[in-house]
Amino acid sequence: MINSVNSGIYNHFQTMRQMNHSSENNNNPIWSNFTFKKPKNQDNTVKTSIFYINDVHGQNIRMERLLTAVKQFDTFTPSYNVDKMKFASGDIMLGEDIKHLEVGNKFLNLGGFMANLLGNHECDEPTSEFAKIIKDKAYHLLGLNLNPTKDNPLNGIIEKSYIQEVNGNKYGVIGLVPTDLADHVKVQEHLPSLNIETDFQKVLPELQKEVNKLLEQGIDKIILLSHSGYRHDVEIAQNITGVDIILGAHTHNLLEGIQKDVNLFTSKSGEPVIITQAGRDGKNFGILNVEFNKDGVITKAQNNIGKTDKYSRNLVARDIFEKILGKPERVGIIKAAEKYPQDAYGQENPHCDLIVDALRKELNTDIAVMNSANIRGQFEQGGIDTRDLAIISPFANKVAVVEASEAEIVKAIKNRVKASMSSKSHRPGIVQVSGLKYKFTKSGELLSMSFVDKNGKETPIDINNPRTDKMYTVASDDYCINSAEMGLGLPHRYEKALQKFDYDKDIVVGNYIKHMNEPIEVKADGRIQVVDENDNVKNIELNNAA
Repeated sequence: MINSVNSGIYNHFQTMRQMNHSSENNNNPIWSNFTFKKPKNQDNTVKTSIFYINDVHGQNIRMERLLTAVKQFDTFTPSYNVDKMKFASGDIMLGEDIKHLEVGNKFLNLGGFMANLLGNHECDEPTSEFAKIIKDKAYHLLGLNLNPTKDNPLNGIIEKSYIQEVNGNKYGVIGLVPTDLADHVKVQEHLPSLNIETDFQKVLPELQKEVNKLLEQGIDKIILLSHSGYRHDVEIAQNITGVDIILGAHTHNLLEGIQKDVNLFTSKSGEPVIITQAGRDGKNFGILNVEFNKDGVITKAQNNIGKTDKYSRNLVARDIFEKILGKPERVGIIKAAEKYPQDAYGQENPHCDLIVDALRKELNTDIAVMNSANIRGQFEQGGIDTRDLAIISPFANKVAVVEASEAEIVKAIKNRVKASMSSKSHRPGIVQVSGLKYKFTKSGELLSMSFVDKNGKETPIDINNPRTDKMYTVASDDYCINSAEMGLGLPHRYEKALQKFDYDKDIVVGNYIKHMNEPIEVKADGRIQVVDENDNVKNIELNNAA
């Protein structure tokens, strides 16, 4: 029976007296308060501490903060042997900007991460370019369900698994790339030569074979880096024999502590399996402490989440990153900024409001739109520079102006609302707008919409009979315009775009802030409203009574 302890971050370790951090900069009790007693049967147990990250999405300022946390993890010395390891479960990189991908590779090297997994965003650039970027990697790159062709430059670089040895103890480490990888990569010409197995049910027996190979070599402590998503990770935990730990990713869950039937499951052989995920965008990191018995079975576990923004930026990394990215240019001041919404996919996001308002103003269009998932950072009070903007909108998509009919816009927004509110996580996310207002129910029914011109005049749109002859100029990016899953799904409109630009939204927003020439306040204004079904019924009754 596994013993779960959720107080403090290293319940295996004695109090860490030697660490002397600035509470002003780091404000981080997560590294202290260790009161666990030294076990009597130390020779028969193996104590392991894993620093893990996932879905950092190219957030290079947070990478600097994560490296401060990594350094503290590295320098902590317990009073008895503990096997320390550091793993990344994919999507550490993001976007089509090669410089930002180079920073991601440099971050993994600087942090001493032992392995990373090929996530979907590691494939944002063609394989040939990605192989050049990681040519100096100091970590293992994993992908069990890939079989690159001989002419693919990742052939011979990607490993299905490897054996990690720490303090004489051996661990098997395996990696799973997402079977739906193609659904999340804009440029797909290079994907066929990766030979991705897209049927998850076919991946399971291959995973069991790889686990069995390790078990036959006497490796009884097995860690799976998985970019398969939480639902599939649970399926693995319950159906695969021999995996002890699943360091998950892809669905951006935040799994705190150890909870039965949430991230603690029992395998087919009756052994405990622990699943982790640390959310998204590098906002968190995790430290998983476990104790294995002599048979390689977890008997004690503790899973803790650290908040990245509580750590100071690593100045060495900052200097290295700026040599790659270039010195940032200050563009203005943010007077105040509302908190980033907890439900960033299913409600108005004031940080998105600023971006789409900038697109509409700078490109002089009727409306502007973007998909909710496109923004990965947030505006903060104080000075803002070009590097801040680049990580708020890091995908390096290309801005464009197209024409679209009222009917096409209504249909796209209606589809996104329905799809997003039908999922528990509200993914793929509603459409964020400028020049439009709309209201919908929590169940995903679009109730009303109106066009707001540049003078603030609001004109209702008949959402049941939208006009096919009424055209609007629309500012957005190539991904949002073309993608049916994430945005408008109007590739035919992009083909005949009025304007196409060779840069992303960060450039437009930077110009917008400069032109404002005054401190900007980031706040929601009610352009997107979500209501309960009961509230809608009451409104209908009041209107009928009137």
